Amino acid sequence: MESYLYGLGGGLMIGLATVVLMISVGRIAGISGILFSSIKAPSGNLWAILFVLGLVLGAALFHAISGAPTPAFSAPIDLIIAAGLLVGFGVKFGSGCTSGHSICGIGRLSVRSIIATATFMTFGFITVFLRLHLL
Repeated sequence: MESYLYGLGGGLMIGLATVVLMISVGRIAGISGILFSSIKAPSGNLWAILFVLGLVLGAALFHAISGAPTPAFSAPIDLIIAAGLLVGFGVKFGSGCTSGHSICGIGRLSVRSIIATATFMTFGFITVFLRLHLL
């Protein structure tokens, strides 16, 4: 299968999942918020636990069926942990993650989400530029 079809299929599934979650549970599919709620109060958030489990199992199923290579991380573990902590801080500080703001918020025409997404993208562009061209 052509690689662009994987992107199309993934995008369609993400879009469908966000709509199904909003219609069935009334929640926005912000992955960090779902993950936090599944850890914080697991007994009252079975849907959140199943959603996170579905994310992991979906990725595993894709790799098992498609034969696509599994990405390898070449960064040191301490750098990966530091990056994860920075992302976690940013998620709390920004009141949501890229999936909640970009995928769901822009679709709802949320001004806060549009600003947050513009901020994510701007700093992402700056980081890539600095990393590739100045460092």
